Formats: sequence, structure tokens, C-alpha cells
Amino acid sequence: MAVALTGMGAVISLLTGAFAPALNKFVESTGVSLSITDLGWAPLAVITWGSMYTLYFATVCIIINVLLLSLKRVKTLNVDLFNIWNISVIGLLTLYYSENNLVLTTFVVGVIYILMLVNSDVMQPQIKKLLKYEQSSITTTAHPSLLICPPVLMVNELISRFIPFIDKYDFDAEKLNEKIGFWGSKFAIGVYLGFFVGILGKLPMSELFALAFTAGVSLELFSAVGNWFGPAIKPLSDGIANMMEKRFKGRQIYVAIDWPILASRAELWAVANILAPVLLVAAIILPGNKVLPLGGILLTVLAPALLIITQGKVIRMTLIGTVLIPLFLWAATLIAEFVTRTSIAMNSFPKGLSHDQLFSSVDSDPLEKMLSMLIAKASVSLDMQMVVMSVIAVVVYLSMFIWYFRRMQQINTVRFVCDPSVNFEVVK
Repeated sequence: MAVALTGMGAVISLLTGAFAPALNKFVESTGVSLSITDLGWAPLAVITWGSMYTLYFATVCIIINVLLLSLKRVKTLNVDLFNIWNISVIGLLTLYYSENNLVLTTFVVGVIYILMLVNSDVMQPQIKKLLKYEQSSITTTAHPSLLICPPVLMVNELISRFIPFIDKYDFDAEKLNEKIGFWGSKFAIGVYLGFFVGILGKLPMSELFALAFTAGVSLELFSAVGNWFGPAIKPLSDGIANMMEKRFKGRQIYVAIDWPILASRAELWAVANILAPVLLVAAIILPGNKVLPLGGILLTVLAPALLIITQGKVIRMTLIGTVLIPLFLWAATLIAEFVTRTSIAMNSFPKGLSHDQLFSSVDSDPLEKMLSMLIAKASVSLDMQMVVMSVIAVVVYLSMFIWYFRRMQQINTVRFVCDPSVNFEVVK
């Protein structure tokens, strides 16, 4: 873990050192106030795994998982312990804005983790169908980024109701990826981004090419170094999995691992590539956004949910992703102060950025981040208007999940109980 954290810190420093001057010129020359630098998921992982609270949140989540399995309320055993840092971000946000109210923070983390486990249960049949697993398969994922599934399903239902004909124009994502080839790789997308920022910042040609190359290298290294984190936590995950297997022997239990089990589907990467320029344009024109997407330019925090809910329909995935992109940008803007201050306090502030410059992450769980901040601030201020807003927001959020769980159960019943090979759209 120490090697992974150190390596990620080095990559972040490489990216920020190259982009900081260009971004300043970009803001000056365009007048676009994108003053917050997005460094992707890495800074949040560095902050959370450097905090003692992450181990506390992990313990709370393990206890909840064991308890719900014992009471037969869920079937999912989540062994993807590395990604507990996503939940830890929500916990740390609540703790930060509630002025260290650990009781409230624990409650928020617990509720969100329960929703995550139930979501893993209802997604499992969809994942099984999507990846062509056998009916007896117990593999699933409980990745926190998939908490965006309810809004995805809502937009998907609207598409089915009002413009279902778009499915006739869907295309083969695998062939698209083959045609794009290198030009759709992480390195190439980083190069495009570097050229875009450099041109708008009116950099001289030599600096422009240097920035583009550095951006491409950084995006490749983010992926490579990011793969070191999983093995670091694997021994702990394996130990818990073995213990739970002995305890619940004879019961059907879904084993939840990281989302890359979905990475074999070409649609995921095709849509991630399509949404990258959409994200960049949205960042420039979206009211209330101050984040320039860099590290999170490939929306792998959204694409897996799009893949599962639409069952790989590329046009639907692209439309829904475009509709939901603002949530990720607004959330990244709102958490920038917390991310920057916490990074400074933990001595992990990226080199290359000036200390008065904010940075953030276009990352998973935008609704949960915004909701936790609202609840925490209301608990401190006790302002009646803010308290009422937080109560309404919680009711709407939980109602959305209740609707989503019930709708997914209906979809699972139609698709898999009647006939595992049936086309759901035809039956509906």
C-alpha cells in the first residue's frame, strides 16, 4: 500500500507540475473560470488510506455486512475492501462538515453501505446475463460507484417510454473500438487534452507538445499505478472471505469483487471514450462548475452502471451518461475545499500546484457526497431552512432507491424467471 500511495503521489506531481502553468494561462486567455484542477480518484485514495478513520469505517462496514448476512437480509459478501475508501470519502466529508460528529458520520456511512449491499444483490442477475455467466454463478460487484444506478435506471425508463426507437440504430462497440484503436487509448486521450488546454492557453509549440506528451503519460500511469492498490489489500480480503465461507457454508452467497469484472465488455470502453469530450465541453459551459476534468476524463465511475442498466446498448449509455455528467462536475466543485485542505493537513498536497489553488476529483458517488455535506452542515447550523432541505433530500434519495430496488426485482423476474434467454424489451 505504501508503494502504491508513493507511486500515485509521484504521478499526481508529474501531472500537476505540467498542467499548472498551462491552466493559469488557459483561465487568463479564455475567461472561463475553471480554477479547480481535477486529479481523478487518486488524491481521494491517498487522503483516505492515510486516515485512521478509513480503518474505522471498514470495521463498521464489515460488521454491517456480517450482520445482514446472518439475518438473511442480503446475499452479498463484499470482499472488495480496497474500495472502502470511496465510502470513507463520504464519511470524512460528513465528519469534516459536522465538526467531528462521529455518531452522525457512522449512521450516514452505515446507511449508504446497506444500500450498496442491496444494490449488489439486485444487480447480480443483470451482471450474470451481461457477462454470460452460468446460472449458478455467485460473482457480483458492490463497487460504490454503482450507487449511481437508480438515476441511470430512471433516465433509461424515460427513454423506453418516449424514444424507444433509438435502439434500432445501436451499433457494435467492439468494431468501433477496433477502428479507433490507439487513437482511443488513455495515452491518446491525454494527448488530446494536453493539446486542447495548451492551445487555449496559447502555449508556444515546444511547450504544447511537451504538455500533450506529459498528459498522455500521466493518464497511462494513473491506470498502471492504480492497479497496485488492489493486490495491496488482497490478503485482508482473502482472509475475511475464507472466514465468512466457513461461517455460512451451505448458503448461496454472492461474492462481490471490484468493478473491472465488467471491463471485458467493449461497450464500456467505447462509451468512456465517447463521453470524454462530452465531459470536457460540459465542464466549460455548465453553470456552477469550476472543475477542469483531467484525471477523471475517462468516466469509468459512470460507465459500469450504464453498462449494467442498459445491458450494453451504446446509444442509451451515451445519452444517459450525457444527462448525468453535471452531477459529477457539481460534486467535484463542492468537495474541492475539503480535498485541498485535508491534503494540506496530511502533507500530501500535490507538488506543482500553488497552495492557494484548489484541486478535486471527478469521481464516484456524486449524490452521496452532496447529500452528506448537506446533512452535516444542517446538523451544525440547525438553520430551519437547511434542516428542512436536508430532510426532503434524504426522503427523496431513499424513495429513489426503494423504487429502484422494486423495479430491478421486476426486471430480474421477467428476464430470468420466465426465460433466461428472453429479450426484456419484447416481453415488456
